[in-house]
Amino acid sequence: MSIPTETDIAPLVGRLAQANRAHRPLRAVGAASAVAARVAAESGFDALWVSGLEVSTALGLPDENVLGPRDLADVVLALTRTAPLPVIVDVDNAGGSVATARRFADDLTRAGAAALCVEDSAYPKVNSFALHRTQQLAHQHLMGEQLAAMRSTAGADVLLIARTEALICGSTLTEALERAEVYAAAGADAVLIHSKDPTGHQALATAAAWTGPVPLVTVPTAFSHLGPHQLGEAGFALAIYANQLSRAALAAMRAAAAAFASTGSFTSGGTTLTDVGDLLKVADPAARACL
Repeated sequence: MSIPTETDIAPLVGRLAQANRAHRPLRAVGAASAVAARVAAESGFDALWVSGLEVSTALGLPDENVLGPRDLADVVLALTRTAPLPVIVDVDNAGGSVATARRFADDLTRAGAAALCVEDSAYPKVNSFALHRTQQLAHQHLMGEQLAAMRSTAGADVLLIARTEALICGSTLTEALERAEVYAAAGADAVLIHSKDPTGHQALATAAAWTGPVPLVTVPTAFSHLGPHQLGEAGFALAIYANQLSRAALAAMRAAAAAFASTGSFTSGGTTLTDVGDLLKVADPAARACL
């Protein structure tokens, strides 16, 4: 597929509303590097997701609020330099305070972020799928204050996604919906009620029950069998494939390294390597190479 043009970077607020009406969700994919951003653009994704997990892992850090705004801003700059797609940044709980949320919004929008996603996990955050630590929820009033601070800093054109970890923490669907409604009233342009139910039933029930004034976002990591068509028909306006490219890359690197360990060659045993010129073209489309 062809690389999207600059016209594809329209304000996400309007595009999300249009996707919601059409029951055809926008598709964002996790990109922690310019290489991933180029692959995403070539494959027809609508947006890029700067995942806290992916960026933390790329830096050798735990997914526990260790990243600062400059770490994420550097990734945003690399992505916007490489692929003409809007960038959505996962800021986790934005540092757990109103002041840190304001700084995240300022630094990231200056770097070129089109959207920010903030969640109501208590500081320090815990990865939604972790078994070694227990996630806790922050007070919803703090989340409301963070959203207000981020809006005043980022302006009206930046999409704000409010994510609740209520279901992740074992709360009821009613409680999760109530939190999402509070966040929508506080100024969020969209809400994400995260679920780790592998059947997808919880996510579909969430969409069926949502009557709020803003579109729904989903991260179908746990229920990947539900495709974009099903998610759109259910009522989701944006589907975020948060870490699949990093997981695919890790699997491919392990396979290539294992082939070399057993044969002494990176090209034996069916291992596929891209051309050197392909790497050069990520940053310089006019580049050429002899390999």
